[in-house]
Amino acid sequence: MQRRTFLRSTAVAALAAVPLTTSLSGSASAADIPVATLAQLQSAINSAAPGDRIVVADGTYTVPSGSAINITGKNGTAAAQITIVSKSRGGAVLRGERGFVLSGSSNITISGFSFRQSTTMEIPANCSAIRLTRNDFQLADTGDPYWLVVRADDTKIDRNHFHDKTTAGIFIVVDGSGPTAMAQNLHIFRNHFSDHSFTGANGGEPIRLGVSSRALSGAHAVVEYNLFERCDGDPEAISVKSSDNTIRYNTIRDSRGGIVLRHGNRSVVESNHLIGGTDGVRVYGNDHRIVNNYLSGLSGRALVIGSGTTRDHNTGETEDERRGNDACDRAVIVHNSLINNTGMLSGETRTYEPQDVTVADNLLVGDSGSLVAMGATSGFTWQTNLLWGAAGDGNIPSGGFTRADPLLSQGTDGVLRLSSGSPAIGAATLSSAAVADDIDGDQRGSVRDIGADEYATAPVLRHPLTAADVGPNAA
Repeated sequence: MQRRTFLRSTAVAALAAVPLTTSLSGSASAADIPVATLAQLQSAINSAAPGDRIVVADGTYTVPSGSAINITGKNGTAAAQITIVSKSRGGAVLRGERGFVLSGSSNITISGFSFRQSTTMEIPANCSAIRLTRNDFQLADTGDPYWLVVRADDTKIDRNHFHDKTTAGIFIVVDGSGPTAMAQNLHIFRNHFSDHSFTGANGGEPIRLGVSSRALSGAHAVVEYNLFERCDGDPEAISVKSSDNTIRYNTIRDSRGGIVLRHGNRSVVESNHLIGGTDGVRVYGNDHRIVNNYLSGLSGRALVIGSGTTRDHNTGETEDERRGNDACDRAVIVHNSLINNTGMLSGETRTYEPQDVTVADNLLVGDSGSLVAMGATSGFTWQTNLLWGAAGDGNIPSGGFTRADPLLSQGTDGVLRLSSGSPAIGAATLSSAAVADDIDGDQRGSVRDIGADEYATAPVLRHPLTAADVGPNAA
């Protein structure tokens, strides 16, 4: 088993590619501009040039009603950003109705602030390459405002903490220009989302990536390495309502919400940990890939292959039709581990059944109910799934699975992985899967194992995230 003792080089490269820290302290440079009042801050922004670093002294700054900190027509460069930074992380606290208001600007970094405003912060479509990093967001807990709305291309939102909300409203909304376009190439990574306790039926997502009217627009967003804890404001922690997105390496723990491809096509949900909450992954739309996810201890439905009120969303449908569910067609659902969830792999009963979906090389382990409880389906391929436990098989076709003890062993991080001698080792058969590594970052090789974990003896590269891995103080 020597092939299993090294880490996938591209996974290591992916970690190395995550941008490094934005310095908030250290020796001053010629471009550092210290400010200690709102008037000084506005003056420094108005005269800022590429490469300038405006350092805001620690303290509380209350922006007067009807006013804002305006960043208008300011353009850094990719190599020489204009940076506005708190002297210490969280040390500059912005209160009042509004904080930073951006317009017609690019290559701006805003870092280290504690945002305590009462109205939405927006990155408008006439901006680009804006980065929000190492900030703490806890806006006024009144009404149902969105905290951050992104409409600009090439936005980066990293290492922030969004937390403590009890009303409706979304932490991050991603839209675009006009009624149907999406902001392009958004990167949301290493953020901590926690403690949204709104008890309504919906409207409290940590991230909503699009909206029904934008479903057919490709956003090419990447949402990765984020931690969600006690996110109970909505059944959807990551709500995807656009196309061509990647949701990977996130951890959702003890939360009501899951990952939901609600509208749109051609997205990838890969190598996420969903542990000890309510809902797992739900899939609607066409041509998605759901691979290497670990779903464990969920009290709701772990993995749902959705049915639809329509077969396919299209540009000619009515607004009500667009808001409906698009049946899941041609998804590839491979190498996932569903372990000890109340609801395991299931379907729904809307008019249009999911069709032409491949469900292969997944591991399902449970001791109650049914491991598979699909509604009507059409043209499904079921292949070499491994089932175990006292739970019934359910309505999975007899040729699509085997039953055997996978010999799982719990690691120090709480994750159940394959141990030596497991019948899952080398048993995967879906040749078209093209899954290069597993949830831990171990290389799959030409002979693959069933489930999210590829048996290995080397140290694990990717664990479920903790608070130390994300937020303002993360590496």
